[in-house]
Amino acid sequence: MHSLEFVLLMLGAAVIGVVIFRSFQLPSILGYLAVGAVIGPYSTGLVSDAQSLEGLAEFGVVFLMFTVGLEFSLPQLLAMRKIVFGLGLAQVSISILGSIIITLAIVFLLPSLGTTSWQAALAMGGAWAMSSTAIVSKMLAERMELETDYGRRVIGILLFQDLAVVLLLIIVPTLSRGTGDIWLLIGLALGKTALVLMLLLFFGKKMMSKWLSLVASRNSQELFMLNLLLITLGAAWITEKAGLSMELGAFIVGMLISETRYKNEVDVDIKSFRDVLLGLFFITIGMMLNMRVVFTYWWLVILIVVLAFLYKFALAAWLTRLFGASKGVSLKTGLALAQAGEFSFVLVNQIAGLNMVEPWLLQVTMVSMVLSMLIAPFIILNSDKIVMRFSSNEWVQQSLELTKIASSAMSLQQHVIMAGFGRTGQNIATLLEEEQIPYRALDLDLERVRKAETAGASVSYADATRRESLVAAGIHRASSLIITFANTQAALRILHFAKEMAPNLPVIVRSYDESDFDKLKAAGADEVVPEIIESSLVLTSYAYMLYGIPMKRILKRVQHVRSSRYSKLREYFLGESDTIPTETDSYWRLHALTLPPGASAIGKTAQEVDLPVSQVEITLVRRDKERIKVSDDLVFQENDVLVLRGTSEGINLAENVLL
Repeated sequence: MHSLEFVLLMLGAAVIGVVIFRSFQLPSILGYLAVGAVIGPYSTGLVSDAQSLEGLAEFGVVFLMFTVGLEFSLPQLLAMRKIVFGLGLAQVSISILGSIIITLAIVFLLPSLGTTSWQAALAMGGAWAMSSTAIVSKMLAERMELETDYGRRVIGILLFQDLAVVLLLIIVPTLSRGTGDIWLLIGLALGKTALVLMLLLFFGKKMMSKWLSLVASRNSQELFMLNLLLITLGAAWITEKAGLSMELGAFIVGMLISETRYKNEVDVDIKSFRDVLLGLFFITIGMMLNMRVVFTYWWLVILIVVLAFLYKFALAAWLTRLFGASKGVSLKTGLALAQAGEFSFVLVNQIAGLNMVEPWLLQVTMVSMVLSMLIAPFIILNSDKIVMRFSSNEWVQQSLELTKIASSAMSLQQHVIMAGFGRTGQNIATLLEEEQIPYRALDLDLERVRKAETAGASVSYADATRRESLVAAGIHRASSLIITFANTQAALRILHFAKEMAPNLPVIVRSYDESDFDKLKAAGADEVVPEIIESSLVLTSYAYMLYGIPMKRILKRVQHVRSSRYSKLREYFLGESDTIPTETDSYWRLHALTLPPGASAIGKTAQEVDLPVSQVEITLVRRDKERIKVSDDLVFQENDVLVLRGTSEGINLAENVLL
């Protein structure tokens, strides 16, 4: 196949596969795996040599480990040390140990399946011990459960799994070398790792911040990106030459950059590059799938999926319960972690390259992992119903929590309900208390709620996006509802329930900017407070005061801007660093257009120019240093600068008409 044809095939297949899977709200990784299986040498044969991609795809794993290092936070690990190094360590260790025992038992009971060494069983156990960070964290975020007791335990275990991958990528190649002096080899590998880690951390920590500052000071995005590629791949090369994995070097560099002020910028710059290469990696994994082998051993695939799910679920639930969680939290944690993960395929790919396991068994294992990830979103989505079915105590506990909220809010009349009790919510509560206005706040950060309740704050541990929580907080008796966090999806859900139960209740919503202003208004928000625009108003008010403008006139000006729904401040000129809102069709922005010699609008009046007025308008004309208001009889001249206000499509149409 011609190289361009090959690239087009890969891109086309990837786009179609991801679109199909995302249409069903399934992870992109499953789309890549399916695409690889379809175009691979064992099915249609459109790509007959998967090895041609492996070199490039391996860099996807390198950059994945780089971002894991970038998100590595020592303070976060220390704050969650009991969960991460207690619960997380126990889950990974016992998962691997149990996998070894189960694998060897199956081989003993079914000798027709062939022989498997304990080293291979350990490597496969490490792969099965992983869970999907991408699927689980995304669903927890969407369900507003990251800050719940169950959410923190799940994230803590996932954090340790990410760290365990680094260790497994070092140990697995050592295990493949035989059994003679295996522990000596593992000791040497870990010793070399510690040495490389100390050298890179000692010298790199001092140099990294200065070097990034030097590169950033040149104000070149291309240079900054090239520098990231250089240091990431350079560190990967160093660890590879030291006899270790490339992924380890990338992980260490990510750790170093996470300690600098460029962490967020680096994360944004590298994300697209990483995701494309990682997509190629999962496509190559999919190409390794031989569906004929899978159909031959279909019964084994089902057996592995069921056994792995039940084992991981039972283990995680039991350990979580052992570490002091309630039965309901333990069951939900087990359900969230019962599937395989992205790093499972990374380890399986390494195992395949080291020829530690029979090829047919790898095929069966990979398909089992894909199926477990495929059903994971549906299980997490219905975890509450599943837990309620098998744990009456959980239903009783939730009922008690709602009863506690209801009893504390029972005496309140004309109170303010606050969704969220973070910094903004606490500031609002302080000001309400000064005016002796009663309130009831709902928050999902258990530690914050405990501390605030102890100090006498009127706050309860509850999910404000649930109908039951709003009812318990006394929504029918409240004077207003304030959504204090800037999360549009959660706000829309709260608005839906609030307007359904109390249609006349005023609702005030906080948002980051004006991009979701109309959406929130349409959902029933009485007032939307965009942080960026409000900060502009405050700064301008101070400037007015310093200039000598009377306070009465300042307040009138600010009130006029607010009453017009910030219309004058919601359009602006976009720069390279600005993010264009998702709904570009309804988003109006400003654009400056100069009429060059020969432009069709020259010599015409504003009335004679046929513009789509529903999508764009000319707000101002700048002629030399003069700013002219647009009127029907104004004739456009050469080099006039026309300030256009409209949607992206409207501005494009106006340019075609005017030029």
